[in-house]
Amino acid sequence: MTELTAPHKSVHISCIICAYNEAPRIAAVLAVAAAHPLLHEVIVVDDGSTDNTAEIVRQFPSVKLISQPVNRGKSIAMATGVAAAQNELLMLLDADLTGLAIEHVNALAFPVLAGKADVSLSLRRNSLAIFRAIGLDFVSGERVIRKELLSDVLEEMHGLPRFGIEVFMNRRIIAQQLSIAVTHWPTVTQSRKTEKLGYWKGIRAEWRMLADLFQLDYPLALISQTYQLLLLRINRPAPIAFAVWILKLRDSLL
Repeated sequence: MTELTAPHKSVHISCIICAYNEAPRIAAVLAVAAAHPLLHEVIVVDDGSTDNTAEIVRQFPSVKLISQPVNRGKSIAMATGVAAAQNELLMLLDADLTGLAIEHVNALAFPVLAGKADVSLSLRRNSLAIFRAIGLDFVSGERVIRKELLSDVLEEMHGLPRFGIEVFMNRRIIAQQLSIAVTHWPTVTQSRKTEKLGYWKGIRAEWRMLADLFQLDYPLALISQTYQLLLLRINRPAPIAFAVWILKLRDSLL
């Protein structure tokens, strides 16, 4: 467990959780986030859920609930949450995490609070095998960032594909050359869409998410983005032969 010093405990972070039909899962995340001393406010943006997600959130009186009338996708929900956040540091958490505990929030926050990195990303137990192999999940939904990374581009976020927010953030991280800490979460998993929706509906939903990514960048550009993020990682594994390999692969296909 990462220990936080007294000065770190006095820093306030706004936590943003975007949710769509996450009633069976969100309570476990809120039980940790709502009780954590580092998270000065917790904001749930309910993106037009048709289940009782909002009712579950209301069981946590300290959590601010923002209900969207219709489902418009994670990018717009995130823009809504960022606009409402009161603090300069933001922790972004997915609503469908399993196994999240106080120490995971500490570990995600610590590199930024300690000034070791500008951005922190999670690497979950069930991140794709290729992401675990290279040591970075470029579409991780669990991050600590500064609000200023997104606060001046809220209108642009409203024009993004429904699930394009992580790739959009990555672009800005790369453009500003922000250092990245990767926080390993070996006991935390994210529910797959096949678990939530059934196999075939889940597969279709996964493909729609991939289509959103490809609206922002072509596959080769996403490989390049991953490589650039790896170069910004603090204490990156050495040698990063695999990262060099994917860059060469990209170049050979251009």
